[in-house]
Amino acid sequence: MGDIRSERGRAGEEAALSLYLSLGFTEVARNWRCRAGEIDLVVSRGDLLVFCEVKTRTSASFGGGYEAVTWTKQRKLRQLAELFLQAERARPSSIRFDVASVARVSGGIPGVELYEDAF
Repeated sequence: MGDIRSERGRAGEEAALSLYLSLGFTEVARNWRCRAGEIDLVVSRGDLLVFCEVKTRTSASFGGGYEAVTWTKQRKLRQLAELFLQAERARPSSIRFDVASVARVSGGIPGVELYEDAF
């Protein structure tokens, strides 16, 4: 079960990254990890640095991916972003937190709904 979930997650992250690249962003980091946790995607365009949480779903039974990013998860992502900025010595002019909600149907192309400045 874990392998299927991680494969689905990787496919969702790849779909989200493809969307960002098509919008003129550059990949900075994928699955950046530290003791406190993991950031799915970090992308940049100009002086903007975006931290993106990717949620991949195969159905809407449990709600969309955006709904899964609770207040607790948002707080954790802000903490991880601070740690990323310190570790990478990054000094962007602005940062943004996005959520990419990826709908993946069996055998189909994943659909990505991007919620910019989600929190």
